[in-house]
Amino acid sequence: MKKLNLIVLIAVFLAACGSDKNQSVEEVIAGNDLEKIRKKRAEVVSKQLEIDEQLKQLDNKISSLDTVTHIPLITTFTAEKKQFNHYLELQGNVATKNLLILYPEYSGILSKVFVKEGQRVVKGQLLAKIDDGGLAQQKAQLEIQADLAKTTFERQERLWKQNIGSEIQFLQAKSTYEAQSKAINQLNQQLEKTSVRAPFSGTIDDIITEQGSVVGAGQSPLMRIVNLSDMFIETEVPERYLSDVTVNKEVLVELPVIGKTLTSKIRQTADYINPSNRTFKIEIGIPNKDQTVKPNLTAKLKINDYTSKNAFLIPQSIISENANGEQYVYVVQNINSQKEGVAKKLIITTGRTQGDIIEVLTGLENGSEIIQEGARSVKDGQTVKILELNATSKDSI
Repeated sequence: MKKLNLIVLIAVFLAACGSDKNQSVEEVIAGNDLEKIRKKRAEVVSKQLEIDEQLKQLDNKISSLDTVTHIPLITTFTAEKKQFNHYLELQGNVATKNLLILYPEYSGILSKVFVKEGQRVVKGQLLAKIDDGGLAQQKAQLEIQADLAKTTFERQERLWKQNIGSEIQFLQAKSTYEAQSKAINQLNQQLEKTSVRAPFSGTIDDIITEQGSVVGAGQSPLMRIVNLSDMFIETEVPERYLSDVTVNKEVLVELPVIGKTLTSKIRQTADYINPSNRTFKIEIGIPNKDQTVKPNLTAKLKINDYTSKNAFLIPQSIISENANGEQYVYVVQNINSQKEGVAKKLIITTGRTQGDIIEVLTGLENGSEIIQEGARSVKDGQTVKILELNATSKDSI
């Protein structure tokens, strides 16, 4: 009887254990039994470790059977000789030699301004008048005295030719007349300074001093006059480009503010090198028929300082460097029908750069398949597979 009871207890215990294992995670959690929850967690962890081990075995088997996964996928482009134009990129400011602020040559009251802002004027046109402070009256008095001196001199001259009178009388009359004439000329020069005239044809850009103001000679700015027909860009060039940046060299000019791009030429290069920054100045003429180019606009300049008609051009991003400082790229050799080949490292020497493009001087051969995408992940002698690029991608290389 005791044995029978023991067997029944064991059967009940095993049934209870089996029912715990069959319970879901949600059911165990709902039971709020800490011991059962811990057992369920241990059971889940055990299953997870078992699954991870199985996945590892499966991955190893796949890796041993599928050799394609070991071949890096790359893209290439064909090395071809092209014309390479290198441009020196600079920034300059638009200027004009016909931009001037006019100052008076005579001190006094600005009695009259004859022009308005925006008005077109011609060279020599009267722009403003300064009160002469009585110079005109002085001139009138001198002219009366000069007329008398002239009459006296002419009479003395006639008498002297007839051998009448003394030589000293003739010379005194002559001296008096010449002195009066020179005094009038001097007053005329002073009176002319009271008139402000246009030094060149152009436009009155700004009236700085208003009519009726007191102005000082060489001190009070009166107005600004500008002519936009002879515009140029002035910039400074590093001295190392002295032999490359010369007169008549073509320049691509961009004026970002007005959205204008044009081609011009260098019209002047300075013979003086600034010792403080080791640069020299150049001038580039700008056609301005539509008058849209204004002084002090910022200009971007591209000057063609180097050209090679047969150059290998590659992106700088695919170039690597070894411990010896040598630059190298990878090419693909022995390409089969499946577009698979062997990567080979080539040591190259490079020249000038333009943006992301660099010139290769030595190391490449015409027709070589150069690795582009994936160039930094392959190794020398490694088998690689070439991916086909679409037409757009090929054209962009």
